[in-house]
Amino acid sequence: MADSFIDKYKSQHQHPLNKLCHMIGVPMITISWPLFFFRWRWALALFATGWILQFVGHAIEGNRPAFFQNPVYFFVAPWWLVQRVARAVGLLPTSSSK
Repeated sequence: MADSFIDKYKSQHQHPLNKLCHMIGVPMITISWPLFFFRWRWALALFATGWILQFVGHAIEGNRPAFFQNPVYFFVAPWWLVQRVARAVGLLPTSSSK
């Protein structure tokens, strides 16, 4: 089931600039959550900038963010990023289907 969410997520993130916006924006949003308790102004800036990047990426791609269809995509995005990085550094095998 998780693979179907990843596959759907990947299908909506094909444009290289959208991928780049997500590679930067998703970590910013993710880091902002725990940071909020220590440096709320920094957290707010990271959170807002990360979301701006998300929406810019989707404007370039010509679609809406996946979380509008299902809130589970809030968690799929960080997992997708972890998989991309793990493949890039050789921790996961690369394949044409993933």
